[in-house]
Amino acid sequence: MTLRSVILGTGSYLPQKIVTNDELSQRLDTSHEWIVERTGICARHIAAEGEETSDLAVQAARRALEAANLTPQDIDMIVLATATPDHIFPSTAVRVQAKLGMTQGFAFDQAAVCSGFIFALATADAYLCQGMAKTALVIGAETMSRVVDWTDRSTAVLFGDGAGAVVLQAQENTDRGILGSLQRTNGRGYDQMYVRKGSDPCGIHMNGREIFRNAVHCLDEAVTDILERHNISQEDIDWLVPHQANKRIIDATAKRLGLPEEKVVHTGAQQANTSAASIPLALDAAVRDGRIRQGDLVLCEAFAAGYAWGSTLIRM
Repeated sequence: MTLRSVILGTGSYLPQKIVTNDELSQRLDTSHEWIVERTGICARHIAAEGEETSDLAVQAARRALEAANLTPQDIDMIVLATATPDHIFPSTAVRVQAKLGMTQGFAFDQAAVCSGFIFALATADAYLCQGMAKTALVIGAETMSRVVDWTDRSTAVLFGDGAGAVVLQAQENTDRGILGSLQRTNGRGYDQMYVRKGSDPCGIHMNGREIFRNAVHCLDEAVTDILERHNISQEDIDWLVPHQANKRIIDATAKRLGLPEEKVVHTGAQQANTSAASIPLALDAAVRDGRIRQGDLVLCEAFAAGYAWGSTLIRM
């Protein structure tokens, strides 16, 4: 018996508050043009006071469950990718489990920052294909605004808040589902981007030049390796759904694949970098507006602090 993890539904949630580049330029030495030229970002959503990562995750999860025509009682496991948990412990995933009203199964967090959703998806896929669970919620949720130093021009303009989710179910003898995943880390990049525990002063510390250089190289490897491993040509890819960190990095990956602009899902302009939430947010947007359809071959990829990077191939 061959099992494969099939996406039954997607969902997403963005906080109501929107902060534009022009608003940031009123308190930082920057401008809308400067931000767009370097990142492609125009605006970002910011969680309201008292709105926690688990709240965003629950909203996205409910929408994914609705799309899958399932209830929380149909879920066996939750894997929540986040770098901004509600508390240091216990895991935010168990709080999501409780808020959804789930009384069964198990839930845990996974931390790989911007690559978190790629890692979480691979983890859930392994559980499902081993028969350890039947149906899973995989969520990427972040409140990056809580760890950003809003006086630092180099990082404050980059990040936003949001959540995205998918419902995965193990199915037999199907062509659909997760075809393969690839994950890599290189701890020598540990000090290039970080937030200190109990951060004082608060804020993201980032060597932008080194992050960009390594991201382009590592994503090229992640894309090439996964295609070769599964004997898939670049021409077979219907959609690229990348982590929405920087439009220049996304454009470089698309060029490497020979994909035209219209086959790349971009949400970063209006959402900024939502870390682990960015891929499921972009995936849900493209599914709901009809671009991504059942049977399409989707490539997702991400690079993160750590360094941590990876890719996933999905037949929708």
